[in-house]
Amino acid sequence: MQRFQIEISKDESYTSHSGVALVGQAVNRFTKLVPALAKAAPLQSGGIPHADVIRSYLGVLSLGKTDYQAVMQHQADTFFKKSLDLARVPSEPTLRQRFDEHAEAFLSPVSWATVEFLKNAKVLFSPLKTGHVPLDIDVFTMDNSATRKEGVSRTYMGFDGYAPIAAYLANEGWLIHWQLRPGSQHSQKEYIPFLQTTLARVRQVYPGKLLVRKDSAHDALDTRIELSRHEQVDYLIAWNPRKADKEAWSKRAFTEGTVTSPRPGKRVALLSVYETHTYQDVNGKECEFTSRLVVKVTERETDKKGQQLLLPEIELQGWWTSLDLPEADVIALYRDHGTSEQFHSELKTDMDLERLPSGKFATNKLIFACAALVYNILRFIGQLGLIGNRVPVRHPAKRRRIRTVIQELMYFAGRLIATGRRFKLRFSKHVEIHAEAFMRVYVQLAYG
Repeated sequence: MQRFQIEISKDESYTSHSGVALVGQAVNRFTKLVPALAKAAPLQSGGIPHADVIRSYLGVLSLGKTDYQAVMQHQADTFFKKSLDLARVPSEPTLRQRFDEHAEAFLSPVSWATVEFLKNAKVLFSPLKTGHVPLDIDVFTMDNSATRKEGVSRTYMGFDGYAPIAAYLANEGWLIHWQLRPGSQHSQKEYIPFLQTTLARVRQVYPGKLLVRKDSAHDALDTRIELSRHEQVDYLIAWNPRKADKEAWSKRAFTEGTVTSPRPGKRVALLSVYETHTYQDVNGKECEFTSRLVVKVTERETDKKGQQLLLPEIELQGWWTSLDLPEADVIALYRDHGTSEQFHSELKTDMDLERLPSGKFATNKLIFACAALVYNILRFIGQLGLIGNRVPVRHPAKRRRIRTVIQELMYFAGRLIATGRRFKLRFSKHVEIHAEAFMRVYVQLAYG
């Protein structure tokens, strides 16, 4: 068996993470993050510029790391500095201190950079069959058990952590808006302002028809009224039956609705009803609001194996909607809302964001904002470099997981060559397809 002689080069510069060059181009060319940070919190004395601190952490996040310590391995990394246009890479104490001191000031510029990137990069917004672009809004949980971090409290999943809310735009899952929340905060609390900001952000990047989809945690009259006030916005919100009378709904649905029998012993009824509610506007005037409720009642007399049940099993589901479509089509459109669960998973697992690194709530909000910007950049890299015929990933897909992007293009080894005042990034001849994908993305970000 051939044995290799192991050496450490003293003259040549290699990198295992060429993809940082893509992130650097995305941040520096498609956002105004650098001047925005300088304006938001002017540096009082000499030291590492705020932009270098934030961009260093963005580079670390793009490699799937969230801990402050991870920045230390790049302090002498020429490629890392050149890729992100850094004068210096901060130490771990500097990074931690700067984040804690200026978390609130940094939050707005970093948050807005996410919208800037989506707008300036001219990302693709794939529509549904109806012509709407979906906007999926959902609350999810982040397990931070056994910690004393500010804001950590009991979540609806039964563990201690945070309960952030996120809004994903289009089938690609662009993270257009988010908000880190204490674990015990109710989903509907402060939701209307979040929704208003979300729609305002969306209109910065996409002017067409929207279909806002939400689960039953946001089944509230206020939500439907707010959505009805916006042009070219339809909604599809899961109904929370709460204390609804299943027997009464079953009788009505199987009498008035459309009934099918998928198998012996199982019947399904679909029914649309229009309900009118009264509310008071901002001036105290009493108003009426009518909305459509699509109801699905499933009655099972036998289980899927044909075993007779002692009593019929009744399942009641429903969806509030402004769409004028057949009931089956409305239900099918809501079913795709489940894809947003994967987007949550990519944030928490692929980007290692489940357990946030700081004990301060304001700092963790900033970290979440940084992660949102990197998430969209990685999503863009995946759409451009890993979708198509000649790509490193073999199986076809409409969207690549963030983990796949990190594995295939972020951790892509190369050699940094300095010639005069120019730098070259050279790849091995054995990874030609990877190199082509990398070049395709880099050309778009650097020269597009």
